[in-house]
Amino acid sequence: MPAASANPSDRDVEQFTEIDPTGRFGRYNDLLGCGAIKKVYRAFDQEEGIEVAWNQVKLRNFSEDPVLINRLHSEVQLLRSLKNKYIIVCYSVWLDDEHNTLNFITEVCTSGNLRNYRKKHRHVSIKALKKWSKQVLEGLEYLHTHDPCIIHRDLNCSNIFVNGNTGQVKIGDLGFAAIVGRSHAAHSIIGTPEYMAPELYEEDYTEMVDIYSFGMCLLEMVTMEIPYSECDSVAKIYKKVTTGVKPQALNEVTDPELKAFIDKCIAQPRARPSASDLLGDSFFSELNDDADPTV
Repeated sequence: MPAASANPSDRDVEQFTEIDPTGRFGRYNDLLGCGAIKKVYRAFDQEEGIEVAWNQVKLRNFSEDPVLINRLHSEVQLLRSLKNKYIIVCYSVWLDDEHNTLNFITEVCTSGNLRNYRKKHRHVSIKALKKWSKQVLEGLEYLHTHDPCIIHRDLNCSNIFVNGNTGQVKIGDLGFAAIVGRSHAAHSIIGTPEYMAPELYEEDYTEMVDIYSFGMCLLEMVTMEIPYSECDSVAKIYKKVTTGVKPQALNEVTDPELKAFIDKCIAQPRARPSASDLLGDSFFSELNDDADPTV
């Protein structure tokens, strides 16, 4: 029996605001996060007895484009098939025609996103940064070598999530990933300006845009500063990115090995290594390859 029908006089029992069509997942009213078109609520999986995240996209934002709605639904459906320990698990997806929303249930990471986690823990060794980075690259390698190939397109430290008690990180917010198949080419502009590769603006790009974004994520992990924070408008960021001007935060990276690795990631598209290449880079040689990075 869903908890929503519990006796409302029992003040110790939290009431669900909404229940999914199967009756398995119940949504509470408190937000875990909020974006331009999506809200993420705390929820509960009654079958497994675990807390989960209820992601809700208001489809009125796409009401002029039913083709995009169908594509968004099919792409989020694909997330359910992804099985990798560095990718947030998606448990269920459904369209709610009555409320004009797309809903999907995902796992919750205990310590929130990497941006806030890094700000909370200011003293982090380079080795720890390498462990986080390696896990993100493992997730990207899985997406990029998946059939069909999947490009995240909006990778940044706010959608990389952390289980702080194990040091495990996972890539999330794949709702706007591009499924590009054999061509490995996509053509729509989407992303967070500070992390967007220059070729994204040209509307002709491959999965290498995720490597550029990863480089900017690593820069933020090191400096605790969002790249291009010296710019006070998107237009100024666009001008710097498209003319090859690197963010000022890169000057704050004093470790030469770290700086060289970031430079590789944000190089011109043809010069950028793949996720697989980066995982084999000497940058990670100090980590024990046989050890589980989450231990």
